[in-house]
Amino acid sequence: MRYDLCVVGGFGHVGLPLSIAFASRGLKVCAMDISEAAFATISSGKTPFLEYGADDILRKVLDDGSLRLSMSKDDIAESDAVIIVVGTPVDLHLNPEFGDLKRILDSYVDCFRDGQLIILRSTVYPGTTQKVERLLHEKGKKVDVAFCPERIAEGYAMRELFDLPQIVSSYSASGLERVSKLFGLLAPEVIVLDPLEAELAKLFTNSWRYIKFSVANQFFMIANDCGADYHKIHAAMARNYPRCQDMPGPGFAAGPCLFKDTVQLSAFNNHSFYVGHSAILINEGLPYYIISKLKQKLALKDKTVGILGMAFKANIDDKRDSLSYKLKKLVEFECGKVLCSDVYIDDPRFIGAEQLVKEADVIILATPHREYAGLVFSEDKTVVDIWNFYGKGCSI
Repeated sequence: MRYDLCVVGGFGHVGLPLSIAFASRGLKVCAMDISEAAFATISSGKTPFLEYGADDILRKVLDDGSLRLSMSKDDIAESDAVIIVVGTPVDLHLNPEFGDLKRILDSYVDCFRDGQLIILRSTVYPGTTQKVERLLHEKGKKVDVAFCPERIAEGYAMRELFDLPQIVSSYSASGLERVSKLFGLLAPEVIVLDPLEAELAKLFTNSWRYIKFSVANQFFMIANDCGADYHKIHAAMARNYPRCQDMPGPGFAAGPCLFKDTVQLSAFNNHSFYVGHSAILINEGLPYYIISKLKQKLALKDKTVGILGMAFKANIDDKRDSLSYKLKKLVEFECGKVLCSDVYIDDPRFIGAEQLVKEADVIILATPHREYAGLVFSEDKTVVDIWNFYGKGCSI
């Protein structure tokens, strides 16, 4: 085989850091994808998105030949192991969609070779690993199929891939042995589960985080409605009291994973995941809550509202499923004018943060990028800092 590993979807947020990490451990890795623009950027030694610490390692593994970039599916056949970074998203009706993964498998099935290890890496609907194994075996492919869920926080993959335990699973003993050895090159610990358990572990993890954020947001709303400062309450609860140390603060809970995975878990449980449903209503409803409270105090139709931060979380450049854009739509409907700014996202419609602060009557800190720490707001501005980024609490 020409490669130890081929990563299908290797130019993306999950696939590229994984490709770089394995190449840095001495494997011959092929990162395969279809984006010409991403290919050009990565070939120049730069990641096409913000991933802290990745560029230096990327340039090294490109220079020493450990990592090769490809836009040809033929390289799949030249690899001992294949990691597929294609998950099962939800459709417009919030039902899991297996079509994308099936299309990938159908288009690449002729490239799979007997004896290969096929690894699913993205989040999948429970039972998908078994379904993929059955489909490949029905097509006569004698391969080992494994599921090893991605567990990193976006932007910090180059640290967490090496620091966090990796969950591995397979329906065959040989597959489990091979995938354990492979991910053992990266992780300090490998945790073995059955494939269904591994699929549920991933969904449980993201749903749990989403639920915790929703509790914080609900607490904030309760406190705010009665005129209390939730951030003072939170600080008092957590101070030197271990049973409240894990309570997060309020803020937008968004991105391409948490909402989607909570919906998938609900679908798997016959849409009876009631605490998950409540979390969705709370987290997705937070932008509406903010605007409704502002409407009670201000004549928004005459105001210019500025939204600081459009990425889905702080200090990254990913806007996928960001609640800042839902907030923007509400502001456009309710207010005289809306201004947006993000230090990490290049958008010709955005303005600089300082200009936004100067021109807006109402400023909503939607994403607390560290670069906003030094901003100064005049007394005549209404500032909504639900994160308590500036340490002055928040009352809407």
